[in-house]
Amino acid sequence: MPVGGLTHRATDNAADLVVRNAKIHTGDAIRPQAEAIAIRDGVITVVGDDNDVAPHVGPDTKVVDALGRRMIPGLNDAHLHVIRGGLNYVLELRWDGVRTLRQGLAMLREQAARTPKGQWVRVVGGWSAEQFAERRLPTVAELNAAAPDTPVFVLHLYQAAVLNRAAVKAAGFTRETPDPQGGQIVRGRNGEPTGMLLAAPSALVLYSTLAKAPMLEGEDRKTSTRHFLRELNRFGLTSAIDAAGGFQNFPDNYSTVVELAQAGQLSLRIAYHLFPQTAGQEIDDLRRWIEVARPEDGDEWLRLNGAGENLTWAAADFENFTEPRPELSDYETEFEKAVRLLMENGWGFRLHATYDETIRRDLAVFEKIAADGLFPADNRWLFDHAETVSADSLDRIAALGGAMSVQNRLSFQGEAFLSRYGPGAAADAPPLRAMLERGLTVGAGTDATRVSTYNPWIALHWLVTGRTAGDLVLRPPHNRVDRRTALAMFTEAGAALTGEEGVKGVLRRGFLADLAVLSEDYFNVPDQDIAHIESLLTVVGGRIVHAAAEYEGLEEELPPVSPTWSPVAHFGGYQATPATGLSGARQAELLGQAVTESEQHRQWRARRTLDPQPSSAFFDPCFSL
Repeated sequence: MPVGGLTHRATDNAADLVVRNAKIHTGDAIRPQAEAIAIRDGVITVVGDDNDVAPHVGPDTKVVDALGRRMIPGLNDAHLHVIRGGLNYVLELRWDGVRTLRQGLAMLREQAARTPKGQWVRVVGGWSAEQFAERRLPTVAELNAAAPDTPVFVLHLYQAAVLNRAAVKAAGFTRETPDPQGGQIVRGRNGEPTGMLLAAPSALVLYSTLAKAPMLEGEDRKTSTRHFLRELNRFGLTSAIDAAGGFQNFPDNYSTVVELAQAGQLSLRIAYHLFPQTAGQEIDDLRRWIEVARPEDGDEWLRLNGAGENLTWAAADFENFTEPRPELSDYETEFEKAVRLLMENGWGFRLHATYDETIRRDLAVFEKIAADGLFPADNRWLFDHAETVSADSLDRIAALGGAMSVQNRLSFQGEAFLSRYGPGAAADAPPLRAMLERGLTVGAGTDATRVSTYNPWIALHWLVTGRTAGDLVLRPPHNRVDRRTALAMFTEAGAALTGEEGVKGVLRRGFLADLAVLSEDYFNVPDQDIAHIESLLTVVGGRIVHAAAEYEGLEEELPPVSPTWSPVAHFGGYQATPATGLSGARQAELLGQAVTESEQHRQWRARRTLDPQPSSAFFDPCFSL
């Protein structure tokens, strides 16, 4: 937009983009605040004020007025299943942000009416029963009523799935179908499947059933991924670390982001991990991958970051908090082989580890390898999740040069965790302050899309307030972090986990030009309104990849959503709700302050004879003649 006061001066080395009149939180200790930023060739060239950027404005420079809004470094989700999420995004009916089950069922009924024969309606994660006013899951009967003939699959965290009659048939479940290991097909009195699937505690029954639904092919996979990345850009995300995951095969399921990267069509920087998918074959898979690739291969848009979040299936401690902690069999022998292989070949890794019992067993393996001088061998490694990690384990992690990545899984599963483990354990799940006090790098993420929502502001709200989606306070003040620390966990720490702390995570000259201009000032809104923030302008590498409100139309164009019956084409993604605003008490307090300030101002004017009628006599026009 044209901005008065900034005329064309530059002839050589002019900026491609200037954003001015912003309240910039740079994250840079050298210059923590600024008002304007200039970008050329995808890199920040100036951080300062109007006088600093003015010499860099040329005839082709795009100048955007932030209108006094808050600007932050682009967010980096340190644990997001972005590749898998992109391949399925346009097929999914998202209940993320939906406040009532009634609304969710209405959306489902409408979507079922437009879904063609042979396709499923699938609600896959990003929500919890606790976010609904009804505080419950849908019933099988409700799904049957909403969609009598169209298969419907509704996933609730990694705890359960609810299927309608048509989905039970499409999935091939009968009274003869055996329960899979670690899972349960709930049956009625007649032995027939009811439509309920339970993780007990393994989520593989949920994964494998969802995998029976039709998938996208060809160009539709690219279109779906591009729209998912744009949806992430909507919330100010500019980078993500893909944690791989079940049923995400390499290289097949990675080909879409590779092709988009080659075409320059990624709008989010992705550092990805590789996860062996076949039990008993993990070492062979890792060995094959090591022969063809090395971590940090790629560029700033797409790069390999190591193995994980599982190295061997036997070491995975599934986190269904409605079930007891799983008792793992002996897994150390194969696990040690995997870790040694990675260390010897310069590969880092990340590990899914929910419980301290698992973390202690993993650490014993690492310490054994370290005694041979092979761990960590300058390789980056970290634990994910770690809700019940102990102080002793944190000391051992620090001694071995490890890092942590935490996610807001308890935003959605907090009530179940509290019920099983009690308020003491819930207060320290996970022990954020203890991690930071030991000097550990602690990245933050969401674990979207099948557990938490991909909206990072829900996670930031959880970090700062300790509240669940159902508004239950789990973590007391001593285990919360302030807003600047939480933001650094979503920016600087994420960059450190991929070895990119020297090029991104803060807004500094010479760093990648990744930033977000926010709808509300993150540092000043009431706590409850952090969750309602979105980005109005998201820039990645100097490209405007998302624009809303006054900036609408500045973003890059996307192809239309395909197929046309897609839930995303009709409902969009995250269902935003209005900010709650001020509480009644806080509103009254602020009004009282305003009244006091008004009276002080009147007295100041009266003392200086600026008020021609300093009298405070009461006047009400309703009673005047």
